[in-house]
Amino acid sequence: MIRTLPNSRRYQVGFKLYMFLYFGFLFAPLLVTCVLAFNDSQFPSLPWKGFTIEWFTANLPERVGIFHDTINLYSIWVSARVAFFVTIFSVGVGTCAAFLFEQEDFRFKQGLYFLMLAPLVVPGVILGISILLFSNTLGMFFEDHWALDVGLFRPGFWLVVLGQFSFIATLVTLVVSARLKKFDRSLEEAALNLGANRFEVIWYITLKFLRPAIIGSAAVAFLMSFENFNTTLFLVGSDATLPINLYLQVRDGSTPVINAISFLLIVFTSTAALANLYFSKKER
Repeated sequence: MIRTLPNSRRYQVGFKLYMFLYFGFLFAPLLVTCVLAFNDSQFPSLPWKGFTIEWFTANLPERVGIFHDTINLYSIWVSARVAFFVTIFSVGVGTCAAFLFEQEDFRFKQGLYFLMLAPLVVPGVILGISILLFSNTLGMFFEDHWALDVGLFRPGFWLVVLGQFSFIATLVTLVVSARLKKFDRSLEEAALNLGANRFEVIWYITLKFLRPAIIGSAAVAFLMSFENFNTTLFLVGSDATLPINLYLQVRDGSTPVINAISFLLIVFTSTAALANLYFSKKER
């Protein structure tokens, strides 16, 4: 809607109705999930049976809250560890790739750029199956030819990290590259003329300029890794991540502790997003 142009009352009412329905469709399920986290019922759904916080704090034979649920707490810890390593690897490799694609004399830029975008086009299920088959093939090759049992090629923690890293690093590269395109190269030249070496120029000028993009891409990488399901489903071992664990509980039947976990995650991610927005505005 262009503010400077006159709009009819029908148009304004329709626009407001559209915005209400759109945001209601997005946030109504989250609101219902948060409300049901405090429902005094044995089932994670309606009807409403009364208010309680026992799905967070209880430690009873018939009711165990999230703060005493060792299985779910451990799956949260596994997801956090996976997301941490995926974020570290993705930010490091993605930032270096952004520098690489900004080199004008790089011969294979277009080909590698296409290959980098491929994991974003391929569905997560296909990507997970492909990585699983590839790792199994390599594992069998090492075992048959050199009698080596390489744990990295078996479904487990590090295979999940590598599987998520294969497409999350691309997102980091795109975010950092978009910021790097706005960088004024004359700042580097001025620093070099004033006696700084190449490392000091990159550390104190270039990376400082890229810091908002790096921090933002790291936050996106962490959240995407933490909630990833499609690719992780085929690569996970005995230590299930939180999305896999919740899927198994919902499939087999669970309690409103699932809603309690969702409520805590919504609060955490919302707080992190607001903090990131606040510090971004403050820095600008």
